[in-house]
Amino acid sequence: MDTSITIRPSFGRILTILVALISAAALGSLFFAGGADALRVAAFPLLLAYAAWLTLWQPHVRIAHDGVTLRNVFTSVRVPWAAIQRIDTQWALTLFTADGKHVAWAAPAPGRHAASRFGPNDVRNLPASAYEGSTVRPGDLPRSDSGDAATIIRTRWEALQHSGGSATDSTHVETRVHAADVAVLAALVGFAVLSVAL
Repeated sequence: MDTSITIRPSFGRILTILVALISAAALGSLFFAGGADALRVAAFPLLLAYAAWLTLWQPHVRIAHDGVTLRNVFTSVRVPWAAIQRIDTQWALTLFTADGKHVAWAAPAPGRHAASRFGPNDVRNLPASAYEGSTVRPGDLPRSDSGDAATIIRTRWEALQHSGGSATDSTHVETRVHAADVAVLAALVGFAVLSVAL
């Protein structure tokens, strides 16, 4: 049975809902007011809502028995456990493989202000690979987007290594472009440009 875990930043979901509500209110007022310009101006709230959904709601990190999937804005990268060579959280959750590094849009490291709220008790009992000497990167702190994802991934990755598994150069990642998302965004941008030009 696949016990997968999907991590999405909660702030991104809240912001997407707010943008969608504002866009819906704008569309409603446009069509209520009527007039020939209503359809032309509708491109902008639609574009804003779709861009928010695409950049703030869709991206996620999925951790499953067969590997980690990083769903970014326009692409998804599936990284098998055996392909992971190193995990880093300096700027965002980043998985290093023989194919290069793969960054998770949905798991940024916390800012300096957020990191300052954590104390020594917050960094106990993390997976061994989270520690650099006796210190922990701010991106590995619990209750942060990168820290929560990295802790789950590091725990499973270290268990695999201890059971005899290890990273191999022959295991490659799979990258998929989300062509439909790109096409919809391009269509909405085109609609907005045309509405200004007309």
